[in-house]
Amino acid sequence: MSLEHHHPHHHHRHHNMFSQHKENNEKSSTVDYKKEAKHHKHMEHLGKLSVAAATAYALHEKHQAKKDPEHAHKHKIKEEIAMTAAVASAGFALHEHHHNKQAKKEAKRHHHL
Repeated sequence: MSLEHHHPHHHHRHHNMFSQHKENNEKSSTVDYKKEAKHHKHMEHLGKLSVAAATAYALHEKHQAKKDPEHAHKHKIKEEIAMTAAVASAGFALHEHHHNKQAKKEAKRHHHL
């Protein structure tokens, strides 16, 4: 299978941890798409956990801002930073979800050849 037929953002050969040389020392390598899908699923879950953690911290800082009016500005800044981290984590989780779907699609395609 040549990579010319793939969109440059959809091939997964750049993930060195998934490239394996064949046991008979041939120069070609194969991609374990099931292993890749599992990796992206785990990364998606980590992204979702990061969303939860950042959101919880943002809510904590929001509470601190109300509880500690003298330092409310400092707490509001921390809250905004935490919410930015939550949004970034959600984007990462979505990105990994897309890669997981692509790897599953490739695994299915290669299995049925």
